[in-house]
Amino acid sequence: MERFYILRAMLYSAFRAIEKGYFSPKVASRIAKNLVEGALLKSEKEKMEKYEEKYGEYPPAFITLSPTKVCNLRCKGCYAASEATSKDTLPYNLVEKILDDIRENWGVHFTVISGGEPFMYRSEGKTLLDIFDKYRDIFFLVYTNGTLIDRAIAKLLAEFGNVTPAISVEGFEKETDERRGKGVFKKILRAFDYLKEEGVPLGVSLTATRENAHLFMDDELYDYYFEEIGVTHMWIFQYMPIGRGYNPDLMVTPEQRVKMLKQWRKCMVEKKYFVADFWNSGVVASGCIAYGRDGGYLYIDWNGKIMPCVFVPFYVDTVYDIYSKGKTLTDAIQRPFFKRGREWQRKYGYCRYHKVKINNWFMPCSIRDHYENFVKNIHKGEAKPEDENAAQFIKDDEYFGKMVKYDDELEKLTDPLWEKFLKEGKLD
Repeated sequence: MERFYILRAMLYSAFRAIEKGYFSPKVASRIAKNLVEGALLKSEKEKMEKYEEKYGEYPPAFITLSPTKVCNLRCKGCYAASEATSKDTLPYNLVEKILDDIRENWGVHFTVISGGEPFMYRSEGKTLLDIFDKYRDIFFLVYTNGTLIDRAIAKLLAEFGNVTPAISVEGFEKETDERRGKGVFKKILRAFDYLKEEGVPLGVSLTATRENAHLFMDDELYDYYFEEIGVTHMWIFQYMPIGRGYNPDLMVTPEQRVKMLKQWRKCMVEKKYFVADFWNSGVVASGCIAYGRDGGYLYIDWNGKIMPCVFVPFYVDTVYDIYSKGKTLTDAIQRPFFKRGREWQRKYGYCRYHKVKINNWFMPCSIRDHYENFVKNIHKGEAKPEDENAAQFIKDDEYFGKMVKYDDELEKLTDPLWEKFLKEGKLD
């Protein structure tokens, strides 16, 4: 039923925004046209079937791509450790090659763009807008701080009809300005207005920490963004201790996480708000979606490093490596590191082809919720760290102890809840 509820919430959220005049029917029509002409082609299904025939599983459904580390903000605890002075940016021709690869070999027509700040991307005289314009048959979800979206950009996004921004906030104005800088929330409100005037569907992205978790436990936050602002989607990312100033003590507590889980389900089932919590929504996604799982995804950063997930900062190959050897992303996800991750997913309960025992999908994440297993059985000391932060925490005994303790406490809280959910389909 959970997939039914989330799909229903997606439709209701879109229609709600259309009724309020924030999501233009013309833009909706362009989106539908672009998607139908691309993703539903018979040839795309044949690509997936060809992949399955060779590898015994379907290809990933999308990728997340961060084309630049450059950002005009310097947020506390940024997972990407982004900053304005960074020079790390993928060449435009390589971004094209990546998108051509997934479209031609996997039949993929959905891509998530992250960063850095995507709208600061510059390469070979091109910007992100040139990508959107060229690849009209790919739908882009763009995580952005929103401060660079002006009226001209909003008009172009409406014309393209293949982009929806998810603008990062931390709650309301107070929380957002505390983490992102004074005056940032007002710039975000201005971006909301530009996008709504042009009828571009928009969403928000929030990071939940131990300090702001209370905001995610009642209706006020969700009502504000869906009813007053008029968003069509909300993405919640519980703080993962990676990146700049990583700190396990900032993670939402196991008790807070359970309360957030119950509130998420209430939003989805009762209020019909399209809210996805990257950890608490595991039951909708059939567990962990990383490691290039069929129906899942992988992550490529500004240096071309190919990683299992935005929150698993380790890699074996780069796109420079594979393309210089005449290989593709398919070769990268057939590496033992990725295959061990997918094998764990199958043992934990995800399997398209036959029935297996489904373990606790309220703890779906291979790294955050099963850290000891990740270190010993998936990472195994073989994958390279994305940056110095990852190199430090993977060898940090104190970090290891805190993560394992967190997982043990979460398991004690959620295992009984999971069994109840399996039997009765409810949490209370």
